[in-house]
Amino acid sequence: MGFLQQMLLSRCAPPLMFIIKRTVKKQNSNPTRLAEVGRLETIKLDGKYETGQLFLHRIFGYRGVVLFPWTARVYDRDLHSHTKPTQSTKATNAQPPQTTTTQPPSTNSNTAAASNATETGKSAASQEYFPPKSSTDAAESVSAALKSQLSEVVNTLNSAVSSNTSSSSSTASKSATETKSNAPSGTNSTSTSSNASSSTSSTSKDSNSKEIRGKVHTFYQVLIDSRDCPYIRAQTEAVTFLGSQDSNRSLYAIPGLDYVSHDDIMPYSSTDKLPLHHELFDKFLNHVPEKQPTFEAKDTLKSWQDKNHPWLELSDVHKETTENIRVTVIPFYMGCRETPASSVYWWRYSIRLENLGMMSVQLRERHWRIFSLSGTLETVRGRGVVGQEPILSPRLPAFQYSSHVSLQAPSGHMWGTFRLEREDGHMFDCKIPPFSLESKPEDPITGQPIKMD
Repeated sequence: MGFLQQMLLSRCAPPLMFIIKRTVKKQNSNPTRLAEVGRLETIKLDGKYETGQLFLHRIFGYRGVVLFPWTARVYDRDLHSHTKPTQSTKATNAQPPQTTTTQPPSTNSNTAAASNATETGKSAASQEYFPPKSSTDAAESVSAALKSQLSEVVNTLNSAVSSNTSSSSSTASKSATETKSNAPSGTNSTSTSSNASSSTSSTSKDSNSKEIRGKVHTFYQVLIDSRDCPYIRAQTEAVTFLGSQDSNRSLYAIPGLDYVSHDDIMPYSSTDKLPLHHELFDKFLNHVPEKQPTFEAKDTLKSWQDKNHPWLELSDVHKETTENIRVTVIPFYMGCRETPASSVYWWRYSIRLENLGMMSVQLRERHWRIFSLSGTLETVRGRGVVGQEPILSPRLPAFQYSSHVSLQAPSGHMWGTFRLEREDGHMFDCKIPPFSLESKPEDPITGQPIKMD
């Protein structure tokens, strides 16, 4: 039967203060034990969360800790569309996040393409909540929001546990493992040469018909509690990096490392000296009871951040909504690897689909178009993603996965569509927002991207 995880909430003394408890029920054991996780704190409407802040992920429900922040440019094409997406009212009265975003900047007019894309990922359930804009009436509004969001966390965890017991593909946190980038099965891809004029036309028409600017939003590098990994419907090994220089197609994953938007942080405090289970937790953080938060960065965290900043850095986020299905893409440059014939540039990217409506939809097909500065275009088609055809329902409205792409040029561009089928049989193409693949200068000795200040 495994572990049944629930988040139980009971009001405690001052406003906006809650006790977070987890119900644990073991196999062949009738008694149910409630263990206190911590006390929920007030959501920050302004400013950033500090290193060492414990939190619950508002969408996936896992426990985590903030390591350090990233400042990203968010490009949301919906904000510049004449027909804004509509969101059905749900029990939580959740609103689409009002983080300012826009379409990616225009790519080079000579852009053409060639690439190799591989997809790996997991599903995730979510319903967006947007905190109040002002703190004048924060006590009541945030209090109600916390109740509502913790209720969503309960449903998310219960759904995750239910899905976990019925599926043999559940994932658990593992040590850093090596993976090879191979073409996904069931994928048909074609590659053709393009001249400068046709490349310019395609890029302008398909992906950059509007010139819009990104707006700043805060994300955080976080650690995930390894005890929660088997129960969350999100990839827990999404952060990958290239291996040694002589192994140009080897990718390594760091388990339990994630990127979280400021809006998805539900902060809490704990008196436990080791509130989070992760092999890097005590290597990166010191317990300081008199401080708030009660954990601070060690020198090892600062050194690790500085050393790995180039391939960890999050800079651009892209969003677009089609018929109440929102797609979010976050690309990362990983580095370049030399081969006898050419140089191969690598990127990883994370994709999240969210159903903002009340009707269930199922992802049937994917269709990618990938341009490269080398002058070729590749079209990739296939059934589903990562071997799955996920259903996005009101109960489990989100799905998230990670992918990799390599080009034989220092820059390129990607966009495409997901073919979705609604529960009433209606088929439609959901747009994947176009995003640029840009490389960075690299250290000639280490081969790693150079930190750009």
